[in-house]
Amino acid sequence: QVQLVESGGGYVQPGGSLRLSCAASGFSLNAMVWYLQAPGKQRELVAAISSGGSPTILDSVNGRATISRDDAKNTAYLELRNLKTEDTGVYYCKTKSGRTYWGQGTQVIVSA
Repeated sequence: QVQLVESGGGYVQPGGSLRLSCAASGFSLNAMVWYLQAPGKQRELVAAISSGGSPTILDSVNGRATISRDDAKNTAYLELRNLKTEDTGVYYCKTKSGRTYWGQGTQVIVSA
């Protein structure tokens, strides 16, 4: 089955860390993008990684996020550190392989 599956979300206190995963099945992972959809807001780009591993981190998480990939596992990762309440929302990964694929999302709740 061709799909993207995210995991790794959860409940975390401010200042905590999480590592989100995006696993591709049925195709080889190409360039990949992470989005955050905060409650009541549109999806916003958070980070991206090229097929060659070059990262792009947006200002909202700059200095607090690392994006990486393991092509042997066909998986990309987004590590978030020093989490803030405004990081709360559903994180989605997206890639293209002939067509655009979105994962189902993984929820992150940052709260004291």
